Amino acid sequence: MDFSETINKRYSARAYRPDAIEPEKLNAVLEAARLAPTACNRQPFKLIVIHTLGREEELSRIYPVTWFTQAPLLICICATPDKAWLRRDLKNYADVDAAIVMDHLILAATDQGLGTW
Repeated sequence: MDFSETINKRYSARAYRPDAIEPEKLNAVLEAARLAPTACNRQPFKLIVIHTLGREEELSRIYPVTWFTQAPLLICICATPDKAWLRRDLKNYADVDAAIVMDHLILAATDQGLGTW
């Protein structure tokens, strides 16, 4: 798929198949996140991969909608402001960097034929 096609196919899914995600696809998505540009390449984030099978009740306390635990896995990004670049006016770039990383992750998932929220 070319980049324009990926962008056009991207949408926010609200229903997911329970099929396991192939390790190669997950690795491609995580690699795209790793390669995302961050201010001064500080990479002020952590990604947490959560397999949902058997954890539906626990996860539904985080976000109580059916489709949230329907996906076979969730990827959560946590910004780490203490590691982020600070602009001269003290703007902390952790939120900007996390958004860029998540955008790369979402587009890579779309490219792999995976749905994202």
